[in-house]
Amino acid sequence: MNNTEEKIILLRKTIEEHNYQYYILDTPIISDHEYDTLFRELETLELKSPNLITAESPTQRVGAKPLEYFDTIKHRTPMLSLANAMSAEDLIAFDIRIKKALKTKNNIDYIAEPKLDGIGVELIYERGNFSEGCTRGDGIRGENITQNLKTISSLPLRLRGSSFPILLEVRGEVFISKKDFLDLNKNQDQNGLPQFANPRNAAAGSLRQLDPLITATRPLSIFCYEAGAVEGKNFKNHIEFLSTIKKLGLPVNPFIQQTTGSKELIEYQNKMELKRDGLPYEIDGTVYKINDYKTREVLGRRSRSPRWAIAGKFKAQQAVTTVENINIQVGRTGALTPVAKLESVPIGGVTVTNASLHNQDEINRKDIRIGDTVIIERAGDVIPKIIRVKLENRPQGSRKFIIDLHCPECHHKTSKNKNEVVSYCLNYNCPAQIKGRIEHFVSKNALGIEGLGKKIIDTLVNKKIIKKIDDIFSIHEDQLSKLDGFGNKLAGNIVKSIENSKKTSFTKFIYALGIRNVGEHTAQVLENIFEGDIIKFQNSKVEELELIDEIGPIVSKSIKQFWNDENNTTIVNNCFDKGVYFENKIITFNHKVTGKIFVFTGSLKKMSRQEASSIIKTLGGFVSSSISKKTNFLIAGNKNGSKISKAKNLNIPILTENDFLDKIKSLN
Repeated sequence: MNNTEEKIILLRKTIEEHNYQYYILDTPIISDHEYDTLFRELETLELKSPNLITAESPTQRVGAKPLEYFDTIKHRTPMLSLANAMSAEDLIAFDIRIKKALKTKNNIDYIAEPKLDGIGVELIYERGNFSEGCTRGDGIRGENITQNLKTISSLPLRLRGSSFPILLEVRGEVFISKKDFLDLNKNQDQNGLPQFANPRNAAAGSLRQLDPLITATRPLSIFCYEAGAVEGKNFKNHIEFLSTIKKLGLPVNPFIQQTTGSKELIEYQNKMELKRDGLPYEIDGTVYKINDYKTREVLGRRSRSPRWAIAGKFKAQQAVTTVENINIQVGRTGALTPVAKLESVPIGGVTVTNASLHNQDEINRKDIRIGDTVIIERAGDVIPKIIRVKLENRPQGSRKFIIDLHCPECHHKTSKNKNEVVSYCLNYNCPAQIKGRIEHFVSKNALGIEGLGKKIIDTLVNKKIIKKIDDIFSIHEDQLSKLDGFGNKLAGNIVKSIENSKKTSFTKFIYALGIRNVGEHTAQVLENIFEGDIIKFQNSKVEELELIDEIGPIVSKSIKQFWNDENNTTIVNNCFDKGVYFENKIITFNHKVTGKIFVFTGSLKKMSRQEASSIIKTLGGFVSSSISKKTNFLIAGNKNGSKISKAKNLNIPILTENDFLDKIKSLN
């Protein structure tokens, strides 16, 4: 090892130590000028000896070429969402449920933490080196944003010390502080660029830049809070995990603390609600998790959230403003939604200018009129909502607001069903509906076509280049490059993104179609049941759909209405004719289970109901919540109920959990 190499290694260790002191311990021991001098010295030495540059060097945070698009990474363990506690009573109920499930009267140890209003990410360290990072995505797969995450100064590219797991996945929240957000918007203003609506949007937009050089200019920070997959080290509890990752150099929120019992949960909730405005970053609530990992395993999880954790929501913040106008927006399904145009007012760090009024019944109930002074709040710190009108301030001569019986976009007659409160434009070719369907189809969690934003879609529909969804796959570069504001590069990027989107999944495609009441989770359920077979899904009967666990009659009816419309079947067929195909089609059906209907009663010991349901669905069976003549098997766990006697009366075979597992093993 020569002197230059020794010097480079020493400088890297020194800079990493100062990063740890500054970002993790918040106790810097040198000035910014001294730090910059060390960094420039390292850069100079590495430029002279490029063969000595390594991926984990502090100088390598930025430098990768811009990406054409983001690929995806599958989470080894799903990144689940959390159930919400909207009040102290909800926190008490959560604690009671935990005790009941564990059959204990003893107080439970929890870890309490602030819930940052940022973007969830997963960091992957292999043998101490940062190898990959991704967004939460749909909880199963996230976008690969490795190069952008590297630009976050507080994120170590190599873990401290030598005692770290072989594989360490860490979940964290990327955010922008309040001060940095104000500075960022000031800079946007000076450069003639649009301001960001709030810190969360700014952080999200920064992480999804295809050019990491742009991300590097954004003041991103991160706090780590949870484990993903870990290999080579066992943690007994969460506080041990947090303590370890902090020693390894990962940022951990200083307000995380250990609590015991529901009383301390409520005390922490109240304390953080008082602190929220004084914190240097936005938080929208709190999170409470069971500390002991074995207890977490016992409790398991639901389909979308763990049973051992909950998010505590703060009371909504309110403000007073004026209704300047009421506009009617037409959605992709033709639904007419009245939206109040408000005199801009800040609430919780966000400037609010609009609030949905939902429907005519809601307007009537609150008697909201143009010119009214109203009290608004951000429900869940996200959605602006008018709480009530200050009648004492109502101007003279104001009139009740009535939604017109004709669509404001195409002037076609509207209709409202007896059992619904929303009016719909009946013109399938209404430009607003076409634009809405296309916006949804190309959105991130659907086909994910980069570059087709709202303004571009408006232009393409207005110019009649796109009249329906499948027209997207017929767009040519020369069509786009001739339009105002388009160049060859932008046109080429959009066409390339369209081509890349043809390789998709059953779940994403079905979600993209915008079938009423069919969201991402329901689309995933349908993929498991129909094996990714679009033809089988098209031909499914309402009775068959209703038997599927988590579907039900409303969703079943929506699905059949969608497929009964020839416009929809034609569009879907055209998409496949133009090159759309599904990746990773499931082919695991088994004739002994395919089409069989299973019902559960009681609790299982060796797995959760969700896990057992997934096995059945993977093998082509159905899971129903109720017993009927069509039921093939009842799986009975502990503390089973009335379903047992009903199954006996109908001569339905009853399986114990062990019987069920033996049956499954015999199929392998």
